Amino acid sequence: MMTLVRAELRKTSTTRISWTMPVAMFLVGGLFAALQGFALVSFGEIPGPDGQTIAPVEAFGETAIARLVYTGGFQFGYLLALVLGILSMSGEFRHQTITGTLLSTPRRARLILGKLLALAVVVTLNGLAFIAGSLVGGGLILLSGDVALFPDAGGLVLTLLRLLLVLVLWGLIGFGLGVLITNQVMALFAGIAIALLVEPLLSFLIQFLDPVAEAARYFPSQATTAALDLFAGVDAEAAAVFGGGDLLTWWVGALVLLGYALVMTVIGWIVTTRRDVA
Repeated sequence: MMTLVRAELRKTSTTRISWTMPVAMFLVGGLFAALQGFALVSFGEIPGPDGQTIAPVEAFGETAIARLVYTGGFQFGYLLALVLGILSMSGEFRHQTITGTLLSTPRRARLILGKLLALAVVVTLNGLAFIAGSLVGGGLILLSGDVALFPDAGGLVLTLLRLLLVLVLWGLIGFGLGVLITNQVMALFAGIAIALLVEPLLSFLIQFLDPVAEAARYFPSQATTAALDLFAGVDAEAAAVFGGGDLLTWWVGALVLLGYALVMTVIGWIVTTRRDVA
């Protein structure tokens, strides 16, 4: 199995995405962490007691502010992880290497497991690049605003580890989508459109329909936010300003997201083992 995983990693390392994606992850993480920092530390104000506005640092505390800043671009981080997952399988069909891959590893279940393990490694490495960028971009803004960089180091490390887990799970979701839609362009278009526009919009609109409003909390984007536990220790009214007022507990959110990843992975597994490839 390790031989198969190493082969998949070598295959990935020969493509341009092996270095362009970590660079993109680093830049995206840094950019959106900095923008989040500007919004929360330098310019932001939220409603406070008696109808007055107060700075987010006063309302949330330095620990929550650091947590929100360092994860400022997590939506775009998991979008890029989704892309990595899609490319890991759809690339085989686009470049017509799937036949050779299956001939070299005729046991398809073994092939899929190897690809999944290699994908987890790739997404983890890219996730570390994303976190590094977030720490640099967000840290500079926190320093400029005289906010502690790591007010609760242990808690922040846990948040960043949960972020890494979230990215890997989104990568697995992308893998399943890449198997279902073998046309790489269509798979990327569908994945990005659903994750960036359709699902968040549907999640927002469904909250206004009382019979099904509760279901919105179980959508992937909402489950992701819950899994990160960004608003731990923050007043509910203040958290609601940033969309964190009615979320699942972090471990339930993580399990829900894991469920989506498992469903997509199993679908990809079944389709690959049964698909005829010329």
